[in-house]
Amino acid sequence: MSSATSTPLRRKNDVTWRSVMISRPATLRREKFALLIEQEQDARVPFEDIAVIVLNHREITLTHSVLSACGEYGIGLFSTGPTHHPNGVFLPFMPHSRATRMLRLQLALGKPAAKRAWQTIIQAKIQNQADCLKLADKSGMERLESLARRVRSGDPDNLESQASAVYFRALFGNDFHRGQPRWINAALDYGYAVFRAAIARGLVAHGFLPALGLFHASEQNAFNLADDLIEPYRPLVDLHVIEHSLGHGVDDLLPMDKVPLVSLLNVDMTMPRGTMSALTAIEQAVESLARLYEGGSETLLELPRIIGLALHQHEC
Repeated sequence: MSSATSTPLRRKNDVTWRSVMISRPATLRREKFALLIEQEQDARVPFEDIAVIVLNHREITLTHSVLSACGEYGIGLFSTGPTHHPNGVFLPFMPHSRATRMLRLQLALGKPAAKRAWQTIIQAKIQNQADCLKLADKSGMERLESLARRVRSGDPDNLESQASAVYFRALFGNDFHRGQPRWINAALDYGYAVFRAAIARGLVAHGFLPALGLFHASEQNAFNLADDLIEPYRPLVDLHVIEHSLGHGVDDLLPMDKVPLVSLLNVDMTMPRGTMSALTAIEQAVESLARLYEGGSETLLELPRIIGLALHQHEC
């Protein structure tokens, strides 16, 4: 396996973005307009082609000019901890006129609008959970679709939690729970962390303050809004994990397991404007969220629908 893995992602105007995961000792330097990865075999990747960089080894060093380039080109830089799960993110400080205006709009959003938006997000999440069960050839889809239809503004009946209890048992078995030290949970945590960081990156790029959420409101969480918006994307990670869980028990998550989890950002999803990669779907969801804060209806929220695990194909 390559020590520095570059995975193509999709962005606007038929241009390719890449996720770069580095899993062995390396030195990262800026070489004009490219990232230079110094290892046994050096590699160069143009900064303008990079969406995210994942530092997945404790013996990786990088120069200040690389950090500066990440800010300049809008690249999210993720660090991992002793368990190799993402534990930090460097997000570009995107100076533009929207930042102050967006902060005012976030602070001014009324509770009724926030609760209706949360209703839309949870309905999309539960529907994707139902679709995940169908795609994984598991039972329970109809029950989840029924729960999705019953979600009310703000989800006062906590149907999200009820749906999750039904969903995880149907997907992973009756004895499964999220606190178990199993490969499945490690893979879920890693995949969720990748999407959370990608969403946080998109929010910052559009002038949002990620700490101000629609539903999540922890004072100790700098990414409450990302934790709101991630919900419909979680079932995509779940689908990948159930499809690759055979033969894994309490095994550790290996580097070879992590690369496909990062690559989920390039899996096709459907949005109101068509089929696109998950990363592009995140961009469009964030853009639609901005329209909500600008006074639009929660019906303007554009949220994804999972359709499988096929990678996005680039048009020629």
